[in-house]
Amino acid sequence: MTDGDGRRRRAYIGSFTAAGGLGVLTAAVDGRTGALTLLSAVNGVADPSYLALSPGGDMLYAVSETAEGALAAYRVKDDEPSLAGPPVPVAGSGPTHLSLFDGHVLTANYGSGSVSAVPVRHDGSLGAVAGVLRHEGSGPHTPRQQDPHAHHVQPDPSRRWAVSVDLGTDSVRVCSLRDGTLALHREVALRPGSGPRHLAFHPDGERAYVLNELSPTVTACRWDAVGGTLRPVEETPVLPDLPDGDAYPSGIVVSPDGRFVWTATRGQDVLSVFVPGPADAGLRLVATVPCGGVWPRALALDPTGRFLYVANERSGNVTWFTVDPGTGLPQRGGSVRAPAASCVVLD
Repeated sequence: MTDGDGRRRRAYIGSFTAAGGLGVLTAAVDGRTGALTLLSAVNGVADPSYLALSPGGDMLYAVSETAEGALAAYRVKDDEPSLAGPPVPVAGSGPTHLSLFDGHVLTANYGSGSVSAVPVRHDGSLGAVAGVLRHEGSGPHTPRQQDPHAHHVQPDPSRRWAVSVDLGTDSVRVCSLRDGTLALHREVALRPGSGPRHLAFHPDGERAYVLNELSPTVTACRWDAVGGTLRPVEETPVLPDLPDGDAYPSGIVVSPDGRFVWTATRGQDVLSVFVPGPADAGLRLVATVPCGGVWPRALALDPTGRFLYVANERSGNVTWFTVDPGTGLPQRGGSVRAPAASCVVLD
């Protein structure tokens, strides 16, 4: 279960402790098959639903998706991460996503419709929240869009900008960060009622794909890092037919070579496989396959793009798939038990 350098590779799984989750789980990753073997579970932080690793892989950060809203830092040394101090309040409610940017951890706070910037100290631990950018607006879908609901935040590939996705306002915000202060550079409107949830950039740095939860679609966009501009181009359904029952897209990832895009849809419990079109076109839906569980909440790719992982919240498992390099179709390999699983990250 080591890579070419003899280093043991690991995956980290977030979960909802309020629904029976075990906290943050650590698993060994088999580099040949993608298989996961659980090593440990660390509790002590409520609902660590989304995780992010530091660039060096020596620190792991987790949101605490609670009404109070907090952020936790773990030291990653052995097979059981250890807390690097108590969780830090983010001055926002219900953080659902996080990323590292310019010496800070950014959190997207769904409940309060805001993005927070928390400084990272030299030793990887966290300081007090430095700044909060509050979103404004609403959308036509009641009750989900009566207020802003920031759901995702990440730096763009050039690392000049922080980009946040708001389900409540049907928009994407491009922001700058300086000394912990987030400043709005531009807000980009998407189709009213679409309910954008997550965003993934193409490796060419010129395309972005916004996954919409309230209408099961992906909006392909052009991205200009110099001007910090995002331009919607085309919206594509994630399912081949109108869904019979609930359909709530949740996660989106792009292959490292940019040839494929995958999404997960809760309710239908499927993965969708897309092929990107030219820069000024959208995505072409190739196929859908079962996700290997119930209520797939998040997707992750291993760094090579050979294996795809799905955190299935309601069935309480993480499933791994081998990706066909020619077609992009995922073939199920196996799964491990992970109650109330919400997120997977790999080093």
